[in-house]
Amino acid sequence: MRRRPGIAGLQNAAATRDKFRLVGENMAKVRTDVMQEQLATFRSQLEEFAKKHKSDIRKNSVFRQQFHEMCAKVGVDPLASNKGVWAELLGIGDFYYELGVQIVDICIATRSLNGGLIDLLELRKLLCQKRKADLASLSADDCLRAISKLKVLGSGFEVFSVGKKKLVRSVPTELNKDHNGILEQAQARGYVTVEQVEKEFSWSTGRAIDALETLLKEGLAMIDDGHRDGKRRYWFPCTLSSDATGGSEGKS
Repeated sequence: MRRRPGIAGLQNAAATRDKFRLVGENMAKVRTDVMQEQLATFRSQLEEFAKKHKSDIRKNSVFRQQFHEMCAKVGVDPLASNKGVWAELLGIGDFYYELGVQIVDICIATRSLNGGLIDLLELRKLLCQKRKADLASLSADDCLRAISKLKVLGSGFEVFSVGKKKLVRSVPTELNKDHNGILEQAQARGYVTVEQVEKEFSWSTGRAIDALETLLKEGLAMIDDGHRDGKRRYWFPCTLSSDATGGSEGKS
């Protein structure tokens, strides 16, 4: 019959566990200290890199995106404040704040046409026109970063995906899955009909009309009744580029 451990044995076992725990805590602290030291070194090197390549970061959109990705990996946000070392080093805070103001201007100017919903790539194109710059100077990533700063305004600015497109919403409109599905379907031609929506989603006529009329009331759609077949077209400007025209389809 095995002897059960006595009090001394239990005390020794407890002491051993405490020693292992202390060793583990010390090792964890050492690792943390080393990581913090490495992180501080990397941040310092990142500042030197920013000083050396300041011009490229400001002028080259691809280089600027790669720089942001490097910053994110070490927990640095150059846009967290318009003041401080990064604003002084690069001035990119000013760049994104200026971009944000221009985005607001464009969204307001085009709201009567698209109901406050614009394709991100179309927004980028209009921004370049406004800034008198080529497309290579401004990336979609730049637009997204500027828009993220506009959320503090609480004015409804938001980016969401519909199919393969990213759309920028500048009005506080609540869209559900039905609305998003219609917007995705409209990307093929720029418009949909009630019959097309019914067939695509196997909806009742009432459901299709309700969703389309909601989008129309929100200013996101335009109606076209000038067709011989008598079918109303619901056009969605946010799915069209500025080069496209609503009259691209024949009135047949």
